[in-house]
Amino acid sequence: MLELAKNIIFTGVAGTGKTYQLQQIAKQYTEILPVANADDLLKNLVEPLSWREVICLVFLDERKKGKSLLKVAEITNNLFFVTKLKINQREKAIANTAWSTLQQFSPADSKNVLVKNKSSQSYFDKDDSSNWFLLADSLPLLADLQNKLDDYQAAIHSQFQPNYLQPKLERFSFVSFHQAYGYEEFVEGIRPHIADNGQMSYRIESGAFLRLCQQAKHDPSHRYAMLIDEINRANVARVFGELMSLIEPTKRAGQTDRLSVNLAYSRQPFSVPSNVDIYATMNSQDHSLAPLDMAFRRRFEFIECQPQPQLLGKVMANGIEIDLAKLLTALNERILQNLAKDSQLGHSFLWGIDSLQALSAAFSQSIIPQVAQACQHHGQILQAIFGQRFIRLVDNKKATGFMAQQAGFDINTQALDEPNNYLAIYQSAQ
Repeated sequence: MLELAKNIIFTGVAGTGKTYQLQQIAKQYTEILPVANADDLLKNLVEPLSWREVICLVFLDERKKGKSLLKVAEITNNLFFVTKLKINQREKAIANTAWSTLQQFSPADSKNVLVKNKSSQSYFDKDDSSNWFLLADSLPLLADLQNKLDDYQAAIHSQFQPNYLQPKLERFSFVSFHQAYGYEEFVEGIRPHIADNGQMSYRIESGAFLRLCQQAKHDPSHRYAMLIDEINRANVARVFGELMSLIEPTKRAGQTDRLSVNLAYSRQPFSVPSNVDIYATMNSQDHSLAPLDMAFRRRFEFIECQPQPQLLGKVMANGIEIDLAKLLTALNERILQNLAKDSQLGHSFLWGIDSLQALSAAFSQSIIPQVAQACQHHGQILQAIFGQRFIRLVDNKKATGFMAQQAGFDINTQALDEPNNYLAIYQSAQ
């Protein structure tokens, strides 16, 4: 019997670190591959590249040395090109490989490259002296390759440190649900495909979850993770489709109650591997979102993420110390008295605050608007939570700003710059 999979949803109000939980979980499903020496690092860089990418890498490497025009012999003698030859065990027609690749990816209107059957995307051209060069228009397309080159050279220079420069094997997939997210993105769907000759066709393509399951199926000795942020922002019944029953741990492949279905588009039989764990986050505060399907809920374990004020520091302003932990605790106590548990503030609203200016900005731009939305912009409730120093009740006709005009309250921005006003919030509760 295979180990049962984990289906977990982290739930809680905004700012309690739910997405941070997913980021930490992702590290548990990431393996840093060992690099014993420079040869291994070079092989890891070059092996997955096509010949076109290798030649682009050569040009990017030479550009760093101040050389932009290259003869074919200079290209084939470059370390990256030679390494690719060794990996492919090539000993013959070396120059022809470079020639054919350069010509294939040259412009259709090139004056010096007159071969037919060129690619629709050009990268190289040559001058009247048979010097090849990298087209300037292709540089934006090579940003990822440039980053790989920079990482490789930095790793060599620092003797394979730090670890983030070493190759990583990620056994997870991270997606964020939204209102338009559907089955086609998550499981499989029909997608348009444009060939090199410009012809369009349609193919059945696997979505994020199906691709992950296919990887996990062929690697049963390791665990994989599907990470879903804001799972209740999409219609989960529509996103998961016929997989709703298959994700239940006891219904996975290898379990006694294993279930299998034929997928909607490919009609291929499919069951969810037991080595795929599913983690998600759900904002319990946003009641405008559709509640999760009850059948879907019972297939998950729910872990509530609470505000953690103890993680917050203190701010010094004009010789006055503002204790952010006490401030958040007092605000949440007032919110509980006047609203509900799901309207509390998470600690991330005050995370990283190190000055009075930053605290004032957090209150005016994030905290007060967040609570105002929770209480439907009721001025008296806001005043009960933040106090008369911060919130002023005004005549609708005299209020400033569109939101305030509708609600009959105003934020005293000058009070936000007075440190004693923040102390008053939690000292009055002591």
